[in-house]
Amino acid sequence: MELVRLLCQHPEVELVSVTGRSAAGKRLGQVFPHLAQLDLTIEVELGNVDLAFSAMPHGESAKEVILLLNRGVKVVDISADFRLKDSAEYPRWYEFSHPAPQLLKQAVYGLPELYRSQVASAQLVANPGCYPTGAILALAPMVKEGLIKPDIVIDSKSGVSGAGRTISLETHYSEVNEDVAAYALVGHRHLPEIIQELKLLRPEQLPLVTFVPHLIPMTRGILSTCYASIVSGKVAAGKKGEEELRQLYLDFYRDEPFVKILEFSPHTKHTLGSNLCLLYSTIDHRTGKLIVISSIDNLIKGAAGQAIQNMNLMLGIPETTGLEALAIYP
Repeated sequence: MELVRLLCQHPEVELVSVTGRSAAGKRLGQVFPHLAQLDLTIEVELGNVDLAFSAMPHGESAKEVILLLNRGVKVVDISADFRLKDSAEYPRWYEFSHPAPQLLKQAVYGLPELYRSQVASAQLVANPGCYPTGAILALAPMVKEGLIKPDIVIDSKSGVSGAGRTISLETHYSEVNEDVAAYALVGHRHLPEIIQELKLLRPEQLPLVTFVPHLIPMTRGILSTCYASIVSGKVAAGKKGEEELRQLYLDFYRDEPFVKILEFSPHTKHTLGSNLCLLYSTIDHRTGKLIVISSIDNLIKGAAGQAIQNMNLMLGIPETTGLEALAIYP
């Protein structure tokens, strides 16, 4: 839904084909009334396009992506089917054997802040998961510089839209309302993605990541709080250490249009409807722990917005095009 909404406002592309299974043959506005102004019918097969987004379920997306690549179509895959480089991880975390393991090395992990040049020349981009986007951007500067020990804790709170539109007991209004709950305590499927990317930032150090997501009674947004012990002697004591930390983040993300370093802890409402990732870092001097907080809209920077950011790079369009909207507040 958000992908279509953003694309129809994009000045450099034309949305010409939308596909679906259960809704095939219906007008787009019949299924999503807020998109009724678009003169599109949901089709079974994709029309003639230069670039396609695949937002199909995990395990199903790869089959369609293979066909699109064979047609010479560039693809941004929003599922997890090409995010992991090791095909052996898919049966464990996604319960399917990958149909095209040879494409996993070819696929570029679509986090532009880390892989901008590779995305620009890619035929296939694997759009990152929502939780990994916020967590990796929060931790990347410290991991890359070797300033923290490998034992990392990521505590994430997400709105209910992260679960998609499928009806379930856990996302039923009366179950979610006025309730907060941790889930996937034995291991969330985004965990291997986080570990993979943090390890690539510093290959000599295997990150030991504890990741616990929580469901919050709100529609959208992810707030991640990341903790790690600082390597002794790497960061100054007291306020000077906090200033060094802030400067590290400012330097690392200096030219990034969608990452902002704040002087205060962000709220999820601060990113609502925008493609921003807001970061705040500090030090618990009592324990010697780094604390980094990130806020993103899980449907924009965590999905559709980042997909369009990747599309812009792949098509040679200025990266921020169609994504300049400010957050909606309050």
